[in-house]
Amino acid sequence: MSTFFNIMMVLALLAVLGALGGGLYSMARGGEYNKKNANRFMRWRVILQAVALVILAVGIYATRK
Repeated sequence: MSTFFNIMMVLALLAVLGALGGGLYSMARGGEYNKKNANRFMRWRVILQAVALVILAVGIYATRK
């Protein structure tokens, strides 16, 4: 069971990293692209961080029993 949560945690962190990279790309590109996408990337990053925290909490709770 621990391996499953490790894999899920790595996937969640990679998703967060992807959203962060998309936001940085959006800021670097600037202009109209940034106006349309900056908030979207920020929203997805926050949601994915919350998902990663839930996976971490469930993984810790499940491995303690």
